[in-house]
This record gives sequence, C-alpha cells and structure tokens, in this order.
Amino acid sequence: MTASEEADAESRFNHPTRREVVAGGITVPIAMSLTSESMAQSRAGNGVSSSAVSVNLTVNGTRHVLTLDPRSTLLDVLRERLDLTGSKKGCDQGQCGACTVLIDGRRVVSCLTLAVMTEGRSITTIEGLAKDGKLHPLQQAFIDHDAFQCGYCTPGQICSAAGLIAEGKAKTAEEIRELMSGNICRCGAYTNIVAAIQQAMGRS
Repeated sequence: MTASEEADAESRFNHPTRREVVAGGITVPIAMSLTSESMAQSRAGNGVSSSAVSVNLTVNGTRHVLTLDPRSTLLDVLRERLDLTGSKKGCDQGQCGACTVLIDGRRVVSCLTLAVMTEGRSITTIEGLAKDGKLHPLQQAFIDHDAFQCGYCTPGQICSAAGLIAEGKAKTAEEIRELMSGNICRCGAYTNIVAAIQQAMGRS
C-alpha cells in the first residue's frame, strides 16, 4: 500500500461517510436487541440451549418436570414457566425480599437461587400457604391489621414471616423487626406488619 493509499484509508477511518454512520446506527441497536432477548429467554428457561437440563421441582406439593437452562433462577421459573406470579421481582439482587419463598420451610430469596439447586426439595410460594380454601394465619393477620398498602412486597413479607415463626427465634417486636429487616416495604407499613406477625405467632 502506497503512502497515498494509507492516507486515504486513515481519512475514511477518522471521517466515516454519512452512509457508514447510518448503517452503524441501525445495526448496533438490532444487535443489542437480539442480545437482550436472548438473555431474557435464558433467564426464564425458555430459550433453546445445548446445555439445557431436566429438573424435577416440587412446588406447593405439585411435582413439575421442566427442561431448563441451568442458569435460570427459581424466581424466573416460578413466574415464567409455572405461572406462579405471587413471588415478585423487585431488585433482582436479593436486597428487597419481594421474591422470598420457602424451601424446606426456610425462607430464601428466589432471585438469587438457581432452579437446579432446588431439585428434590419442597418449595412453597405464597400461593401454597392457604390450605383447603382457608387462609394461612399470617395471611388473615395481614388483612386484620391492614399490613400492606400497594401489596407488592406482601407475598415476600408473608413467606418470610412464615419462615421466621418456624425458626422460633423472634419473641419480641424488636426481634421481629431485626429478623424481618431483609424484607423492605416501600410504603412503610412496618408497624402493622409487626402487629400481624405477633398475632399469627399467637395462633401458631
């Protein structure tokens, strides 16, 4: 390549034509969109993956056999594959507690739990707490004490409280506040939530 040709190539690199700029502006968003869609499918376990695995999940007493991307979170599988939308996606970082479910009776944030890790274990969501058409004592207590406003955090609050009661560590209102601190209520209904938990503890 001659010096003149090198200069022309460098000029085109540093000063792209209008056509090149427009073409780049079209292809980049398309590529980003395809990547985002692929990631979303993978998270929900809906995408076709050569590494897909068969997983047996027992949710609210019902056994489900699913083919999942091993990277799928339990929260995404519950919501997108099993249509159990009571568990909410809040922060998706394990900080707000809106996605809390019970695994073998222990409270767990499902957004940070891989679905494949729960095979052979008993998963209980907010949909599985009521029995024979009768509300769980915590569900009734939340209604009695108006322990919610927008209701978005309520399923996670109730599941976490059920795990709290099963742990048997909280005896006082202060201990309840401390051990429920991982569940955020953006509406600020904490006083009513504590009262509801205390009522349920008396009935449990």
